[in-house]
Amino acid sequence: MPSYRIQRTNEDILRELTALLREVKDPRVAEAMPTIVKTDTDSDLATCKVYVSSLKGIGAAKEAVAVLRRAGFLRRELGRRLRLRHAPELLFIADDSLEHSAHISELLKTIGQGGDGDVG
Repeated sequence: MPSYRIQRTNEDILRELTALLREVKDPRVAEAMPTIVKTDTDSDLATCKVYVSSLKGIGAAKEAVAVLRRAGFLRRELGRRLRLRHAPELLFIADDSLEHSAHISELLKTIGQGGDGDVG
């Protein structure tokens, strides 16, 4: 299967899962404010790794991932919305990239306010 099809499928899965996250009624997910950072689908469309991050930190992301792993309706609804013959198995993985990028942004702000611009 050409790689552009996998890329397009990854984008479709990311878009639909983001919309589905808004429909999850579990308060542990809503409080964590999870964000899907990236999806990585195997070439045979059997499994899809879903990287989930949270602005509230890696702990909140891990809690949301634990809840999402048990939410079987996500896979079923994803298959229905994307009209896939076989919806891939969703493997949720907690990711701290949002927290890391916020930390880097803060460091860059402090360097910019430092005046001399020397990083070292």
